[in-house]
Amino acid sequence: EVQFVESGGGMVPPGGSLRLSCVASGFNVSDYTMNWVRQAPGQGPEWIASFSLYNNIKDYAASVKGRFFISRDNAKNTVFLQMNNLQFSDKALYYCTKGYRTTARDPGQGTQVTVSS
Repeated sequence: EVQFVESGGGMVPPGGSLRLSCVASGFNVSDYTMNWVRQAPGQGPEWIASFSLYNNIKDYAASVKGRFFISRDNAKNTVFLQMNNLQFSDKALYYCTKGYRTTARDPGQGTQVTVSS
């Protein structure tokens, strides 16, 4: 059974940083393009970062490029998202997915990030 367990969210002030983790089970993260996706209250999901299956290419949405960084630890079957210079607009539920820019998630999946002064 494919499962994702995200952690690392919390509340930070503007300009703060967080590092999110996504531990996967039921498959190998090295065999898929892995993504981070976020969903703000009342809005649809937004793809924000990918770690490609091919050549380990990393890709980012314009809204986070230069501030967020995706990485992967194959031995731990875990994907990370380093988030720097967080802004109010980054408040959302963050979760990981597999497959090219997949945005669907399971109920209860994700970790909440809140940016507040």
